[in-house]
Amino acid sequence: MITEQQKIGTGFGAHSTADDVLVGIDLTGTTALVTGGYSGLGLAATRALAGAGARVIVPARRTATAREAVRDVPGAEVLPLDLANLESVRIFAERLLDAGRTLDVVLANAGIMACPETRVGPGWEAHFAVNHLGHHALVNRLRPGLAPGARVVAVASSGHFLSDIRWDDIHFRTGYDRWLAYAQSKTANALFAVHLDRLGAASDLHAFAVHPGSILTPLQRHVPREDWAGLGWAAADGRPAEGFKTPEQGAATAVWAATSPLLDGHGGAYCQDCDLAEPAATEDMLIGGVKPWARDPGAAARLWDLSAELTGTHAF
Repeated sequence: MITEQQKIGTGFGAHSTADDVLVGIDLTGTTALVTGGYSGLGLAATRALAGAGARVIVPARRTATAREAVRDVPGAEVLPLDLANLESVRIFAERLLDAGRTLDVVLANAGIMACPETRVGPGWEAHFAVNHLGHHALVNRLRPGLAPGARVVAVASSGHFLSDIRWDDIHFRTGYDRWLAYAQSKTANALFAVHLDRLGAASDLHAFAVHPGSILTPLQRHVPREDWAGLGWAAADGRPAEGFKTPEQGAATAVWAATSPLLDGHGGAYCQDCDLAEPAATEDMLIGGVKPWARDPGAAARLWDLSAELTGTHAF
């Protein structure tokens, strides 16, 4: 049964920070894995989780940069991983499993946005490959190391408003649009959580998708700054537009979804502003909510099977 998308009244909101949602939660003795955990929202999540006592594994393609970013975060450990490379994913997962490591939280945060057309692996479109397929393969390969009660949180986006899964042309073979490519990958993130929760529920593994809100971070590196005002991202003086969050506020919903007991019984939900999101009532991505195509259990199962076929991983 799919979770109903209705607010549950958590006491938190758009202005809550990752530290706020962890008040009273002791993560001592737990281990979290945060992809992209050395920049932007990921770094804010790493700091908050470590501050609550968790040991945080930070996979990184740029390991030197990552180690410098988290050098003052107690309990943070950087290991090499390239989500665009399935062999790298295999090696990373086997390294953790061979060491007997167990994970209580996987925060699938790393991603790319509005990139020039890029092909990875066997010609896969990069947004779909990095944002979705890499995380699908990673979670499946790490399955033996997921502790009882573990949570997997996929960082999606209201960008999913712009595109359902393009079943007839997932890899944009017949024409590339950087915004639609990003949007499709964010719909995929949400559907991944829907079906992972269904598959994992019997063993007390649960998954959630989150919209972090609008935040200016290195994620926007491929969008020229002179375009930000026209996109509604920044004011004329260059400051973030009204309604945008700080990285600490942007990380809050993912950290909340990874740790809050209030989400017990709501597996597979799409979350926003540290609560369950409501169904989207407008096309305004700043207001957010969730579109029906990002909650469709049939589409989630179809995407899971396709992803398993493409990546050769299906551990559930």
